[in-house]
Amino acid sequence: MRPFFKTWLTICLLMPLAAHATNREQRLPNVNGFTPKVHSTPSTAKATKLTVNRPTQLSKAHNVNLAGVNTKQSSNVLSRAVNVLGTPYRWGGSSPSKGFDCSGLVKYAFNDVKAVDLPRTSNAMAAGHGLKVDRKDLKPGDLLFFKLKSRQVNHVAIYLGNDRFIHAPRRGKSVSIDTLKKPFWDKNYVIAKRVLPKEQNNLRVVQR
Repeated sequence: MRPFFKTWLTICLLMPLAAHATNREQRLPNVNGFTPKVHSTPSTAKATKLTVNRPTQLSKAHNVNLAGVNTKQSSNVLSRAVNVLGTPYRWGGSSPSKGFDCSGLVKYAFNDVKAVDLPRTSNAMAAGHGLKVDRKDLKPGDLLFFKLKSRQVNHVAIYLGNDRFIHAPRRGKSVSIDTLKKPFWDKNYVIAKRVLPKEQNNLRVVQR
């Protein structure tokens, strides 16, 4: 795949996330069913001081409250995944040079997120990591799990938004983008999990 196309595709996918991260006080258009709230301070004659609660680092993504999405980390995950589009599938592969299987691609994409420690297989990822997310509430960076000719989860993908996801499909294929709107993926979809730590950006008003 040509570098120019990868760069263009990355920009198209990550622009909504960047806009949300840099315009926290503005009302943004609805993106994938999520509209950021506008923070407002009460009208008062007294001077007020705004204190920002900084994010706290999580050691692992086990059993934590992940109701929100860390937009910066999400964009980094998607960027790493999109940049390896076209990499051939390889069973047990987890790098651009050696190829990827489905869970290897996910491990690679989340490699720089220190708060997330994912197991190696798709079934283990689905069983004990993150917070279950309804399909209608999916956000970029969520993990999608499927059963492909199996009684248990045996395939994982990374959600991009607008029903699209990126994954390493199978032998003979390469890392590519697909959609949940296809009957095959819709039929075999099982569950989604949110493993990125919650973004904490609440403003606390302190009166003098």
